Amino acid sequence: MQTGNVFIAHPSNDEQLNALKAFLKALKIKFEVTNTENPYKPEFVAKIKKSKQEFEEGKFTRVEKENLQDFLGL
Repeated sequence: MQTGNVFIAHPSNDEQLNALKAFLKALKIKFEVTNTENPYKPEFVAKIKKSKQEFEEGKFTRVEKENLQDFLGL
């Protein structure tokens, strides 16, 4: 069994998508369908939104460039 090959298809409508799914199922090929509109996991998006909200509320630490190494413990 050969592995490592990836094919990316961009069906432009539901008819094409359903035909591709049927074809892959008929050949017993494993596949997955992802939504390219939001490629990020919801947990990651939630963390980013929380961080942005905290910044807007002033909950952040400002470090001057000359103090950066001390702040990072380098």
